[in-house]
Amino acid sequence: MTESGCLVYVVDDDEAMRDSLCFLLRTAGHDSRGYASAEAFLEARRPQRNSCMLLDMRLPGMGGPALQTALAAGGERMPVIIVTGHGDVPMAVEALKRGAFDFLEKPFEDRLLLSRVGQALQHDLARRECEAQEVARRTRFASLTAREQEVLARVLQGKPSRVIAAELHVTLKTVEFHRARILTRLGVHSAADLFRLFLAPDVLQ
Repeated sequence: MTESGCLVYVVDDDEAMRDSLCFLLRTAGHDSRGYASAEAFLEARRPQRNSCMLLDMRLPGMGGPALQTALAAGGERMPVIIVTGHGDVPMAVEALKRGAFDFLEKPFEDRLLLSRVGQALQHDLARRECEAQEVARRTRFASLTAREQEVLARVLQGKPSRVIAAELHVTLKTVEFHRARILTRLGVHSAADLFRLFLAPDVLQ
């Protein structure tokens, strides 16, 4: 599978292995960048792109597990595929428990590697799209006035206009006015549209 605009990071101190993996990834249509150490990766400037990482467990200096921990601590959610030798399998299992996407045991088949990379990139793309939608929802919610936000919150709780009016100590006509303004401001046409827009993630928390 070829992913336009995707980037795969390869962190492995074995130069031959690193170069081989980068070449394989490029022939499959993926952009790739290789690093000989965790420190080199952390020091590099990285673009905000759909990406994943192939990470060797045993690295000089900061090891693979330490890099994985550092990335998580920094809020990085890029999928990490652990690449490990037979003796490192228990370590790789621990990495999975810490959130690694998958692990591959050396030696591995090129076809298997590319399949796992494709899955990781799809996972990262879905996450990025979800986060972008969440930002858009929160931005649209923030564009409403404080009173409109109060009305919207109650509409999304399934409360009828009369109940909302009683809770907010306003007239029914005022609630209906705010409901109409909310639809106009958000560019939607019905309460059903509001539910689809806001209730996938809990944007009101």
